[in-house]
Formats: sequence, structure tokens, C-alpha cells
Amino acid sequence: MRRIERAFVTLNGAVLVLGLAAMTVIVGWNVAGRYLTGNSLTWADEVARYSMIWLTFLGCGLALRHGAHAAITNAQDALPTRGQLVLRGLILLVLFGFFGFMVWVGIDYMNRMSIQRSAALQVPMRWIYAAMPAGFALMIVHLALIAPQYLRAGLQHSDEAPLG
Repeated sequence: MRRIERAFVTLNGAVLVLGLAAMTVIVGWNVAGRYLTGNSLTWADEVARYSMIWLTFLGCGLALRHGAHAAITNAQDALPTRGQLVLRGLILLVLFGFFGFMVWVGIDYMNRMSIQRSAALQVPMRWIYAAMPAGFALMIVHLALIAPQYLRAGLQHSDEAPLG
């Protein structure tokens, strides 16, 4: 199971690196073309914008896993051990519920936008808006994988990944 989890995390990270690299090349090519030849790619800004949207949603699960989202732990730290465990369990339930709700809302919104097309690429906007349910679904998977450790120890406040 641990090997599958590491493969999942590695694949998620690799997709982010490749997406960021592609976005960097496209934007760099566009800037260079604009200043060297006076011409730019008509679709580059749109690709960069939509790539950033996808990268943001696909990276949220990894950020969650590494404790990179904002967290206020004062209440948790003030509680006794049993209270901390109960509070972390409640937090997990709320997060699973919220992420599931956002997957549902994202799919609904994606379907509502299915007739709209992007300006330059003429891509159906449903594929752009699909980033939201995909990202929140990944957050559910990441949260499920780190939930046992989170329940036991709370958030990791180090530079290492919780599953190190």
C-alpha cells in the first residue's frame, strides 16, 4: 500500500512539474517572439491561464499532504490529548464533507459551462472547469491517505512530508 501511495504522490508531483515546465516554455516562447519578431502566439496567454488553473487545483492535494495550507492550531494545542484527537476527527469529517461537496458543485458547474468555448483555442470550457472537481477529488484521496497519521499526531510542522 505504501508503494502505491508513493507512486500516486510521485505521479501527482510529476504532472505538476511537467505542466509548469510546459507553461514556462509556452510563455517564454511567447515573450521572446513578441520582443524578437514583434509577433506573439495568439493562444499562449489562454494556455498559460488555464494551465495555472489546472496546476493550482492539482497541487492542492500535495499542499494538504505537506501541511502547506493555512492552519490555526491554537485551539487544538490548548486541548488535552483526548480533546485534540476528537477535534482532529471532527476536522477530518468536515474536510471530507467539504471536499465532496466541492466535487459535486464542480461537476455541476462544469456541466453548466459545457456549451461555452474558450476564445483562442475554442476548447469547450467544461474541460477548463473540470479542474475543480478533479482537484477536490485528489484532495479527498490525499486526505484519506494521511488521515490516520493526522489523527495520531496532528499536523507536521517540518519541511519534510508527513509520510517522509
